[in-house]
Amino acid sequence: MSKAQKSPNQTDKDAGAKPVSKALADLHGKDFIRAKVKRLPRSPGVYRMLGKNGDVLYVGKAKNLKNRVTSYAGGKGHTNRTTRMIALVHDIAIVTTETESQALLLEAQLIKRYKPPYNVLLRDDKSFPYILIRTDHEWPQITKHRGAQKIPGHYFGPFASAGSVNKTLNTLQRAFLLRSCSDGVFNGRSRPCLLYQIKRCSAPCVDRVSREDYDEMIADTRDFLDGRSQKIQRGLSVQMDKASEAMEYEKAAAFRDRIRALTNVQGQQEITANSIREADIIAIHQDAGQTCVQVFFLRGGQNWGNRAYFPRHDKSQDIDEVLAAFIGQFYDNKMPPKVVLVSHDFEGRGLVQEAMTIKASHKVEILHPKRGDRLRVVRFAARNARDALALRLAENASQQKLMEGVAEIFDLDSIPQRIEAYDNSHISGTNPMGAMIVTTPEGFQKNAYRKFNIKSKTITPGDDYGMMREVMRRRFSRLLREDPYREQEDEKPSQWPDLVLIDGGAGQLSVVREVFEELGIADVTLVAIAKGPDRNAGREQFYMTNRPSFTLDPKSPVMYFLQRIRDEVHRFAIGSHRAKRAKSMTKSVLEEVPGIGPKRKKALLQHFGSAKAVAGAALHDLEAAQGISKTFAQKIYDYFHSTA
Repeated sequence: MSKAQKSPNQTDKDAGAKPVSKALADLHGKDFIRAKVKRLPRSPGVYRMLGKNGDVLYVGKAKNLKNRVTSYAGGKGHTNRTTRMIALVHDIAIVTTETESQALLLEAQLIKRYKPPYNVLLRDDKSFPYILIRTDHEWPQITKHRGAQKIPGHYFGPFASAGSVNKTLNTLQRAFLLRSCSDGVFNGRSRPCLLYQIKRCSAPCVDRVSREDYDEMIADTRDFLDGRSQKIQRGLSVQMDKASEAMEYEKAAAFRDRIRALTNVQGQQEITANSIREADIIAIHQDAGQTCVQVFFLRGGQNWGNRAYFPRHDKSQDIDEVLAAFIGQFYDNKMPPKVVLVSHDFEGRGLVQEAMTIKASHKVEILHPKRGDRLRVVRFAARNARDALALRLAENASQQKLMEGVAEIFDLDSIPQRIEAYDNSHISGTNPMGAMIVTTPEGFQKNAYRKFNIKSKTITPGDDYGMMREVMRRRFSRLLREDPYREQEDEKPSQWPDLVLIDGGAGQLSVVREVFEELGIADVTLVAIAKGPDRNAGREQFYMTNRPSFTLDPKSPVMYFLQRIRDEVHRFAIGSHRAKRAKSMTKSVLEEVPGIGPKRKKALLQHFGSAKAVAGAALHDLEAAQGISKTFAQKIYDYFHSTA
């Protein structure tokens, strides 16, 4: 394993982050860098600029570490942002690699791990969903899949969103009638389900389709997902004509419906090119110091969706630099296709291409097209990037005005950069949950939302004050440990809120104030929002410390904004509570059997179809289940039939 392929934990061990020597302890900024570079090697690698408290300010890669880091010690040629970063450097950690390409791969890993404030950051980097045709069952299942590809089967993707997958799955169900149910449901069926009745499944669970015909449907599905849809449609058309000639009109109508389903999905393709079978299209647009990157996925000649990204970066960074950084981070945890089409050329494109080829174990080309179908699809993606950024800028301008109104109403010193709202949810004290949402001048930050399972055994069920006290202690105790310095001199976005909104009245406000006093927090504004008389929206009462309660004009835009925040945290709290309650209600009784693990549980469910059937099974039936010994069968039987 090369150094560039090590896990993050291994990387830390080799990163050169040793205690600074006494000779360097009192130095920082350029003086420290000048002293440190004398010890650096001239090999390729990755360097990390570290601040006073060991926090990572910047991660960079270099073909020659000594030369690259030495460039920071010079007094000219730096942007204002880089100059500020240099002034904060108190240490430098390095990792050497065998090649510059390996350094590029490692750089992307470390940026995503540490999220340094002076790097371009890809903020939304969720994994993409795939369509999976499972082959670990006699009758293959088609399903949506996200995560590691460990299940035996054929994977098709990535798709840009769950919505894109669901839309395609819906088409496939209508066109090819494959089963989508789990193995447990499949094995427990004695008659066709509703999907068979509405012609979305061929009901292999009750032998309504032959194995030969089902295998043919699987092959057709794979051909369609591989881009051979015209071939499939021609075949279905021939079968429809034959059925019609034989006066099997119901069968002919079924083929007609399948053809229509395929035609419908082809008609919805907004961006296609017959000459492009597999490619990612990455287009970038910059305006007003912000950037939007649109990524389209073309697979099998079909558009499998797109997603817009808004990477965080300094306004001085140009479009080429942002694009190069985005591509490196984007493909850190994704397998690149053979072709990536980009809207702008950028320095180091060959190096990035080489690194992606190493990662993918197949040749990857990053192309900046000049003509033909490739240029057409890139221009289409670029237009989408421009439109998405224009919409975001308009929304941000509106959000900024609302934030100014919030600052004025609640007497804040400046426009709030982070507002946190809290709410609790339970039913008669059961499955209690706390919830926190975050909004900033850029809108709701859903990746910052948090759920709190109420853990205290001393809280009386239904005690809203006790629940809020626990949530606040846990949230802000942790924040004091992780982010004690609120003066963000290194420009790292603070996790401290400027304003805390509590869904409740004077009592809730009093509880939160007590927790803040206990923790020594005095510079965060607290506001409680109580529902108005008869719970009418627009007549909410606001409570603050050392200020009489008050209401706002029901038609005020700021009032609507605060209602949206309150409703959002309430929605999130209710949703979290319902998910927890549903999980507890559907928890299998098998999990209560001593000694049962995932494999035995799966074997029992596959054999009997449900936990209820296992509980009522006779001893000899339990012994017949695959993987269940006579001894363990007796243990299961005794558990469910004991009279003690």
